[in-house]
This record gives sequence, structure tokens and C-alpha cells, in this order.
Amino acid sequence: MRFDRLLAGTALALVLAVGAANAQSTEAAVSDTGAPAAVEALVPATEPAPVTVTADDLAPAAAPKPDTAAAAPPSPAAPATETAAVPPTTPAQTVVTPADTAKIDAAAKPESPKTESPKAETAASDPAATGAIPVAPLNKVLTLDQQVGEKLAEMLGRKTDRRFDAKTRAALDTFYAARDRAPLWTDNGAVNARARAVMAQLTAAAADGLDPDDYPVPQLKADASPDEIAEFELKLDQSVLTYARHAAVGRVHWSRIAKDIVYEVKPPEAAEVLGRLATAPDARAALDSYLPQHRAYKALKAKLAEIRGVKGDGSKRVAYGPSLKVGMEDERVPELRERLGAAGTGTTYDKALADAVKAFQKKKGLKPTGTFDSAAVDALNGPRNDRTADIIAANLERWRWVPHDLGKSHVVVNIPEFMLRVYRDDDVLWSTRVVVGKPSTPTPLLTETMKFITVNPTWNVPPSIVYNEYLPAMQQDPTVLARMGLNVSRNRDGSIHISQPPGAGNALGRIRFNFPNKFLVYQHDTPDKHMFGHDRRAYSHGCMRVKDPDKYAEVLLSIALPKDSYSADRIRGMYGRGEVNLTFPTPIPVHLTYQTAFVDDAGKLVLRDDVYGRDSRVIAALKSDERKVADTPVEQRREASAAPRRANVRLPQEEPRASIFPLFNIFR
Repeated sequence: MRFDRLLAGTALALVLAVGAANAQSTEAAVSDTGAPAAVEALVPATEPAPVTVTADDLAPAAAPKPDTAAAAPPSPAAPATETAAVPPTTPAQTVVTPADTAKIDAAAKPESPKTESPKAETAASDPAATGAIPVAPLNKVLTLDQQVGEKLAEMLGRKTDRRFDAKTRAALDTFYAARDRAPLWTDNGAVNARARAVMAQLTAAAADGLDPDDYPVPQLKADASPDEIAEFELKLDQSVLTYARHAAVGRVHWSRIAKDIVYEVKPPEAAEVLGRLATAPDARAALDSYLPQHRAYKALKAKLAEIRGVKGDGSKRVAYGPSLKVGMEDERVPELRERLGAAGTGTTYDKALADAVKAFQKKKGLKPTGTFDSAAVDALNGPRNDRTADIIAANLERWRWVPHDLGKSHVVVNIPEFMLRVYRDDDVLWSTRVVVGKPSTPTPLLTETMKFITVNPTWNVPPSIVYNEYLPAMQQDPTVLARMGLNVSRNRDGSIHISQPPGAGNALGRIRFNFPNKFLVYQHDTPDKHMFGHDRRAYSHGCMRVKDPDKYAEVLLSIALPKDSYSADRIRGMYGRGEVNLTFPTPIPVHLTYQTAFVDDAGKLVLRDDVYGRDSRVIAALKSDERKVADTPVEQRREASAAPRRANVRLPQEEPRASIFPLFNIFR
């Protein structure tokens, strides 16, 4: 017990000594800073392991020898081995506080389950509450294609960008959004195979009588930025969409050529074009498919290539295409190098080739720009038959106005040829001569469907003939129409109606072929058979007179009603006084076209007279400054003479007298 008291006294002395030292340190801190120093600043960064006092430690036991060295303060003269074990900093002082005493007491008690308070949970989950430094999330790293996609969205959102109208811009935005903004023409900043395929089609536009300069092919450098790649994307979109529209409905809108032309063909939608090209295994073939694919168009296109592709001496011509400048890619470059003797390889129009072109231009008296343009092509190829090539180009353009799907079975009337043909599966099934409209009353260009045939038709005279010809004749002789066998009456609105009943002398003959249209024209028989013997057969008011109408009816009915066994003889047996309509369950397309250049069955190019002067008008629109707006339609108004109107004409009361057939023939 005496030894225990000694240990307790020693411990008490140590506690008091430490407390005194702590008080001195605190006073020193206050004197230096003017405020109490933080207790944490006096505590070592690494706390010693906690000491747990148990009952066994306080129980009587063999008294160990006092370790005076441990209790004594560190000596400045400590051995080197002991100094090496001490950190180079000042030894931490041990401060015993009431909180420390509480910890010691708690350590002696049995451990109880811990229950964390809400504040403790908040501190654990909130780094700021514990003083921890929050870690900022890493920025999302975008691929080059994703960066391009963001630029595309930004550009398409600009209403000030005039290269697309609002509808097309919205369609493009929707198209790219469906692709997660992935570009269509590049992969990771490089021009892809799809782009190269459509670019080849654009540069070959001259093969179809189009101008490649209308579809510029953009260039993309190897280290292009996302902005430059996005700009390349939209420029190629613009060229591709323009080409698809021109291929599908024409470079020149038909409404700009004449008022008697109507083709209801709609241009393809932007999303449909890009969607098809995005999924097609061959993008060039997909873009080419917007052009007419029937035999007549392809044969005429081949003739254009023959005229433009071979010189008089048999050497090959350099093809027409976009004007070439340094850095541009073009399939004609290797051939151009060969023709000019310029060094180099590949398809890039480089400076060496540009210098060779410049020297050639100077030699030929052209402005030495070094740009290989259409004038340089002409000078290199030599003379050509420009007039024939222009005529073929005009005819290819008119084919683009016509629906490209002509129909499995269909009828084509070629007005300058004065011929009618029935086709099945793109082959001629039957043909005959026709009489078409005079230049003053031309046969219109249109596509409609033949719905029925009328045997023994009544002729209801078109308003244009009534008001332009028949009523003026009645002013001179009120009995003239009655003598011609025409019935004249007045409609409720005061307009004049003139008709002719069925019969051998009817102006329509015995059969009328009906395809309702705004111009009130149709195909029909005629009493005047002698006109079919003429080479130039432009005599009618716009309708088409058919040389062999009963055979024509047989051919059409064999298509529309194959099980009814209609023959020409059976149809002639139906001739009489009463009208009979033979309706087609499935209408047959009828295309009224204007082909002054076509390829005959022997594969020969045939050129016909331009009876209505259509060629020069189309060629001018294709080549003049009008081409800038030529694909935009213009409003067409129906001729006033075609509309019914009131007429102050006294209807004849006299009995009809003998017919005056010569006068009647004039009106027919």
C-alpha cells in the first residue's frame, strides 16, 4: 500500500506539472496574438494510441521497478541513438483535459451500440459539413462527329441562313436529330465513301443536259475544324437536294414555258432524299434514280454522250463538269494531264496542272486564269455540234417534267412526230398516226388517265371554239350553225352551248377516247381521213384525231377489259345513233409529250421540226440568266375565252337548210 501511495503521488505531481506548463503556453499565445490560440494548433497531427485502464492494471501485483527515465523530461545530452528515434520537430506536449478524462472513463465502460444523430449523417454525406474538399465532375469529352453535330444544330437554328427555306431547314434539323446529330458525309472529319459517290454524280450532271455548276461540290481539308466540317456538310446537302429536285421535276419549271403545259409532279422531300442516300448501298445510284429511268430517256441521254464525247477525228473529248481550281478533286484530272502533257498523279487539280491550263488558255487567246472552265473545255475539245446537243438537252428536260413512272401500260403522244404509241412494259404494243393542234391552237402537254371510251359520241363544242369562232360566224349568218347540224342553246347563266349529235358527220367521228383534263381535249375519230396522208399534221383545235380509232379501241380494251374480247369488228358493229360508254376498271395513263429529238426503233437519232417553238424557249431558260430562278413556278391563269360567259347573241329561229360542209370542215 505504501508503494501504491507513492505511485499515486507521483502521478498527481506529473499532472500538476503538465497543467502548469500548459497554462504558461496559453499565456504566451495570448501575449503574442492578442487572442487565445486554438487548442488544435498545440496538438500533434498524429495522436498517440489511446491508453485503456482496466481493473487488472489497478490490482495489487509484483511491483516493477520504477522507470525513472520514462518519467523524466528529455535530456539535451541524450545519446545519439535516442535522438535518432525522435522526430526533428519539437516533441508534442500532452494536455489532459476534462474531455480526455471522460474518454478514459468511457473506455473503461462496456461498449454500447452507437446511434448516429441526423447531424452526424448529414456531416458524413455532405463534404462541406466535414470540411472535405469536393471533387468537381469531369467534363464530358465529345468526339469530333459529336462536335460537328452540335455545330449543325447551331447552324440550322439560324433563321438568317438563306441557303434553305424554313421548311427544308426544319426537315434537315429533324433528319440530323434522328441520327443523334451524326454527320452524313464525313466520318471523324474525313469525307466518306457516301459523299464521294454523290459528288461523282453531281460532277457528271452534264450527261443529262444539266449544268454541274448548279450543284457545286465543296472541298474539305484534312485538318478541318468542326465549324468547317459542318459547313461542308450543309453545302453538300444543298447541292444534293437541288440536284434531286431538278432530276425529279426539271431544271426549268414547265409553267415558265407556256400556259398550255401542266404536269402534276411534285419534287421529293428533303428528308426523303437524305434518308434514301443514308441507307442506300450505292449512294450514287440512289441519287441517279431521281432521273427518268425509262428507255426513251436513257436512249436520248446516250445520244447526247455520243455527240459530246467524240471529236471528228475519233479522239475522246474531255467531259464537261464544274470549273476546276487548285486543290479540287475531279475524275477528269488524269485525262486532262495526259492531254496537256502535265506532270503529276492522282485526281487533285494541282498547281502544276493549273499552270499547264494557263499556258493553254494563253495559246488559244483565252484569259489565262488557270481555271479549267467550260471555255477551256471547248477550246481543248474543238468544234462540236452545239445546236444538236442543245436540242437534246431541251428534250431531256421535257422528259423530266413527265411522271417518271409512265405506267406498266400507257399511251404516249409525241406531238412533233404526229404519232401515238401504246406501251406495255416499256415496249411498243401498237402505234398509229395522229393529227394534232395548229400552232395557233396547240395541243397541250399533260398527263392524265383514260377512264372510258364513248362510241357514237355527242360533240359538245369547247367554249374557246364557241366564243372565238362560232359566235362570230353567227353574227354574219344566224343560220350557219344549224345548217352544219349543230344544236345551239342558251344556258341558265346566259352562256351559249353548242353541240352536235352522234352520226357519221360528227366532228368526233364514231369514237371518242376520254381522259378528262382542264383543257377539254381528247382523242377521237374524224371524218377527214385524208389529213393522215400529210407528213406535217398540225390542223386541229388541240384535240388529237386518231387514224385507226377502232383498232386503237381494241388495243386499249384488251388492256382494260381483257376478258371481254373486244375486237375492231365488234366495235364497228356498235356504230349507230345512241351513245355507248365503255368504262375502264383501271384507268390507263396518257402522256402528251413534245419530243423534237428521240431515238427510233433502229437506234437512230431523229430530229423533228419544232412546230410550237418550244425548243428555243427551253434552251434559253437553261442557259440564260433566267436559270437562277427558272426552277421556281409562276402562276398561270386560264384564258378568258375558255370560260363560259354571257353573250348577246340572237339564237336562230329559221329552219335549217342544206349543210355547208366546207365551212364545217374549217371549224373542225
